[in-house]
Amino acid sequence: MYKRAFTTALAFLLFCSAAMAQKAEITVSLNEAFFDALLDSTFQNFDPPQFSIAQNVVQIRDTKTQSQAIVFPGAPSSSFNSFSAFPRLNARSTGCSEMVKILREMNGVRTAVRFRDGRIFVPLAFSGSYAPPFVGCVDFAGWAETNIDLEFDQNGQRLIGRARVLKVNLNGSGGVGGTVIAKLIQSSIDKKLNPIEIMSLDKISFGIPVQNAGNLRMKAVGVRPEVGLGFLNIHVTYSFLKS
Repeated sequence: MYKRAFTTALAFLLFCSAAMAQKAEITVSLNEAFFDALLDSTFQNFDPPQFSIAQNVVQIRDTKTQSQAIVFPGAPSSSFNSFSAFPRLNARSTGCSEMVKILREMNGVRTAVRFRDGRIFVPLAFSGSYAPPFVGCVDFAGWAETNIDLEFDQNGQRLIGRARVLKVNLNGSGGVGGTVIAKLIQSSIDKKLNPIEIMSLDKISFGIPVQNAGNLRMKAVGVRPEVGLGFLNIHVTYSFLKS
């Protein structure tokens, strides 16, 4: 009886060991210096990234007054009437580009990737312009406090990030208008950038040919990011599958 129980337990342990042996973990380490060099090369070799904020403004026509209302993303429906009497000036007629341009640096704040307190912090220096009602073209500049949240896209076999604008600091405005600009920038980021592909996990996998039996391939089944002071470790768990 004891011998049978021992044999059963041993077989169970061997089965568990074999199952665990079919998975392996790879760690990719990135630091702030890597991203500094990447951003330097990007701004030196290409035009500054820019995107339109014009399409993020919704115009609603009041059928009674025949005027147009300007509504910013996230604005409550109750605010429509308060703007219904204010026609939106045509951006072209004011010569307004209504674009946001990402800059390498603005007033001492550099666009960068920083790892702090378990978070990925990305200050974004920028300049731009937009045309609010009755005002005409308004130029603005400053920097945005942005966080990157990491997600594992198992179906797409990639690590993605989603940028969230937490706060916008406008130069010389004392914070006035920062909320509106933040909503415009966030809406543009959601439409143009999010989700951001950080890493294609199938690119760092490899296959093992087995003679007369096929191949073993690696498939990412889990990702565990570890954010430390100045570094990001990405722990990727792979499973070995027959193909």
